[in-house]
Amino acid sequence: MAPQDIKVTIVTLQPMIVASVYAFGDSPEEEALQLLHAWAEPRNLMNDKKRKIFGFNNPPPSRPGQKYGYELWLAVDPATEPDKNVRVCLFKGGKYAVTRCKGARNISATWASLFEWCKANKHEIGTHQGLEQFVAGDDPETMTLDLYCPILA
Repeated sequence: MAPQDIKVTIVTLQPMIVASVYAFGDSPEEEALQLLHAWAEPRNLMNDKKRKIFGFNNPPPSRPGQKYGYELWLAVDPATEPDKNVRVCLFKGGKYAVTRCKGARNISATWASLFEWCKANKHEIGTHQGLEQFVAGDDPETMTLDLYCPILA
C-alpha cells in the first residue's frame, strides 16, 4: 500500500488513566488479550463500547521469529484498582497521525505506509507511544485496528 493510498487523520489523544496488561512470547497479543478479558469482564469493563483498548509491542521483535512483548491498555476510571496482572497508570496523551488497518497480516505494511505518509507530509515522528486501537473483531483475519503514529505538534 503506497502512502498516498491511505486515509490519514490527525488527532490529539487526551491524557487518560489506563489498566495495563503485559505478555511476552511468540504471539503475546493473544495472551495479553486473555489477561485483559480475565481482569476486565468480572468488573463489567468490557461491556462499554465507548471504552478504548490500545496495544503496542514492548519490546518489538528485533528480527523475524524473535519473541517479543505486547502491552494492552484499557481506559479506566481513576478509582480503578490494580491487581497481580494489571497495573493502573497515566497515559499523558499526544498528537497522532491515524489510519485504519483491516486484518492482522496487514499491520506491518500499514505501519510502513503510515510512516511514509508522515514523512511525505512533513510530520516529524514523536517520541510518545505509538498505539494500535482495537476497533472491531477478535479474529486476526478480519479484525479492524486504528494505527496511531506519534507526531510532533
